[in-house]
Amino acid sequence: MVGADQDTDEARVTAAIAAAQRGDEAAFRTVYRSVHPRLLAYVRTLVGDVDAEDVASEAWLQITRDLDRFTGDADRFRGWTATIARNRALDHLRRVGRRPVVGADESVLYGMPDRADTAGQALEALATDRAMALIARLPVDQAEAVMLRAVVGLDAKGAAEVLGKRPGAVRTAAHRGLRRLAELLEDGTGGIGTDDGVTFAAAPTQKDVR
Repeated sequence: MVGADQDTDEARVTAAIAAAQRGDEAAFRTVYRSVHPRLLAYVRTLVGDVDAEDVASEAWLQITRDLDRFTGDADRFRGWTATIARNRALDHLRRVGRRPVVGADESVLYGMPDRADTAGQALEALATDRAMALIARLPVDQAEAVMLRAVVGLDAKGAAEVLGKRPGAVRTAAHRGLRRLAELLEDGTGGIGTDDGVTFAAAPTQKDVR
C-alpha cells in the first residue's frame, strides 16, 4: 500500500512539474511544497542553520529561472534541484571561506513508513530529535550520502550525479554512514544495507518563491 501511495505521489509531482513549466503557478507551489523541506535539510548539511534559508532561496531562484530547460520526472527533478542547491551552497562556502558543515532540521525525518527489513529498522531509529546531532558526527561524504539517499530520496545513481561520484562510492558512503548511525543509536542491527527505497514524509512549506 505504501508503494502504491508513493507511486501516486510521484505521478502527481511529475504532472505538477510539467504544468509549472507551462506557467501554472498553483502547480509550481505544489512542486515547491513537495521538494523544498528535504532540499532545505540538505542545504543545512552543507552550510548550517544560519545561512541555509538564504542559500536555498538562491537555489530556488535558479530553479525557477531554468525550469523550462528541465526534462524528466519527479525523481530526476529532485536530483536536478539538489545539484543546483549543492552548487549554490558550495559557492556560498567559497565566498565566506568555510568548509562544509553537517546539521539539519530533524523534522524532515519524521513520518517514516514502517519497514520490516534491517535497513528500515535502523533508519526508523533516526526519527528522533537526536538524528541530526548524530549525522553531525559523520564524515561529510557519509553525511551527504545519507541525506541525499534517505532525506532527498535519490537512488544511488541520482545521488552520484549530484556529488560527481560513482554510484558504488555513494552506496558505500551511505552504507557506512547508516551503519555508524545505527551503532551510535545503539540500535543493535550491525551492518545495514542502503539499496532499498526509503520515503520520508515532511510537512509542506507554504512560502512561494515567486
